[in-house]
Amino acid sequence: MKIIDAIKTVCLKQENIAVKELKTPWTDQISAENAWKDYPRPQMVRDSYINLNGLWDYAIVDGVSASPDALPSWQGQILVPFSPEAPLSGVKRQLMPGQTLCYQRTFEISEKTYEDSSANHLLLHFGAVDQRCQVYVNGQLVGNHEGGYLPFSLDITSTIQKGTNTLQIFCQDDSDTSYHTRGKQMLKRGGMFYTAQSGIWQTVWMEWVPATYIQSLKLVPDYDESQIRISVQMDGGIDLSASSSAPASITGGASSVICRVQVTSKGKTIAGLSTESSDFSLVIPDFVPWTPENPYLYDLTVELCDAADPTHVIDRVESYFAMRCVTVEQDEKAIARLCLNHKPYFQHGLLDQGYWPDGLLTAPCDEAYIYDIQTMKDAGFNMLRKHCKLEPLRWYYHCDRLGMLVWQDITNGGSSYDMFHLCYRPTILPFTANGAYDRVKGTGRTDPASHAEWYRECETTIRHLYNCPSIVSWVVFNEGWGQFDTEKATAFAKSLDHTRTFDQASGWFDHQGGDMRSIHNYFRKLTCPETNTASQDISDGASGKNSSSANRCGLRAAVISEYGGLALPLPGHITTDQVYGYKNLKSSEEFQSRFQAMMKHILSLEADGLSAAVYTQVSDIEDEVNGLLTYDRKVNKVTVK
Repeated sequence: MKIIDAIKTVCLKQENIAVKELKTPWTDQISAENAWKDYPRPQMVRDSYINLNGLWDYAIVDGVSASPDALPSWQGQILVPFSPEAPLSGVKRQLMPGQTLCYQRTFEISEKTYEDSSANHLLLHFGAVDQRCQVYVNGQLVGNHEGGYLPFSLDITSTIQKGTNTLQIFCQDDSDTSYHTRGKQMLKRGGMFYTAQSGIWQTVWMEWVPATYIQSLKLVPDYDESQIRISVQMDGGIDLSASSSAPASITGGASSVICRVQVTSKGKTIAGLSTESSDFSLVIPDFVPWTPENPYLYDLTVELCDAADPTHVIDRVESYFAMRCVTVEQDEKAIARLCLNHKPYFQHGLLDQGYWPDGLLTAPCDEAYIYDIQTMKDAGFNMLRKHCKLEPLRWYYHCDRLGMLVWQDITNGGSSYDMFHLCYRPTILPFTANGAYDRVKGTGRTDPASHAEWYRECETTIRHLYNCPSIVSWVVFNEGWGQFDTEKATAFAKSLDHTRTFDQASGWFDHQGGDMRSIHNYFRKLTCPETNTASQDISDGASGKNSSSANRCGLRAAVISEYGGLALPLPGHITTDQVYGYKNLKSSEEFQSRFQAMMKHILSLEADGLSAAVYTQVSDIEDEVNGLLTYDRKVNKVTVK
């Protein structure tokens, strides 16, 4: 073990040294006129789209009871969707616990639009607001939300008026002083934890929908049966994915409707039907499997039509899907493997934490997402582990279309972590990292309210991202942060998605559950982990074929879910003088040599049974300079061969 490197990491303290500002290649291109105008939900597109990003009035006030009855004096303007802590917001102020961040802007409703609203609904959508908020339209409370990484929507039809309307949002953020979900944010940043941010940090938008409208789709590719299974959920609490043996009638609102579906491939219709059923399937003839090498997507249109006049389209959305399956199966040597489309597929990935020096958790623009994903793919990687955060749906869309597998963390929370027990001791003494440790104080999940919050947010996360074909695995817990009731929590998560694999405990505190034996190894010789799984009979379809489950046999694949972390600070591209990484290097030549040797070695472990490996990481972040890209995305430290 490289004990000196490990001790250097453990001893680094959170000193909250101020960070220097860096610009990405896109920083100077961002303005009030173009800030995140891209359609925010590529998985379900309508023609109606009103973007509310841009300049809003803002104020930060003491106390947590701000409301339209006691409006603050506005302190300036903030560029939404960037948080006030982010340079791109134009504010660059930290919201503290016990304060309220107040937003206000207006929007217009024409007389004709207002008259039409008697037959339509206006939905207000938020991509994410950190950490909790209250939303008012024209002085009326229209909703509350808690959960800083998850989207929510509000029907504001009853509160709008002709002409000018006023939208106000009041936000509070406990950051790391409470048990709420926070990812890697800390008020006292440093080392592996980063600048906390608050308030609106994803797109705010509106859309008009009819009284009877498609609320959501659930798309399940059935690879072995060459079909796509589709469930539709409508407004008014009518759940078209109800698991009834008989098809439910899709009626709701003021009309009886039929559902008309069309699948196209490269502009050519290949499948379609009209149905009154709630849950149906379409055969996809001679389908093209989705892989990172050939990320083939099918276009899908779903229409609700008047049953009395099927030519009358009530609502219409456009989406897409891919034909692929994810399983754990034994290879010819009876080794458990992560498989893509029933073939062992080595998942060579990177930790992707999604931080930016100009926008913090918010990328400056869509092109920045594309750059990160495509650059990592060009470097030879086929997977990204989205770590301790959720991204806007556009990020997953680009992974879907560019061909990048995704492991998605369930974002961590919990009160103060005992880093000695949860990180430092397992790192230096890995034999101490057994399952029992997540039952002691220090994981941050002792409050029953925090347990309930985790279950709610886990379910919302999986349902929200279910239709993204690039996502192949869910990471339930990471290094004990907020870990609790491990077996029960994992079983709950798996009950929500039988089509993907699960990493129960990334790093340590393994309970022999999930679909992987998942370790973090930065300081010891890289070897294939022992899975502690006996060889099992795979006859009669037990390999995973013809099954709704990704892992019928209880097999566990061996993965190294974090490794590497070679640190190379490059002057002019760093934000602090602190250097945090797992092996500090002095030159680009040394970095290149060590990196290429590490890649060669990790790929050789596939022969020993390794199914996946996740290198730390895509980019530098503040003190942490172990990225392949500098924090400003201006230098790629790796020479692609």
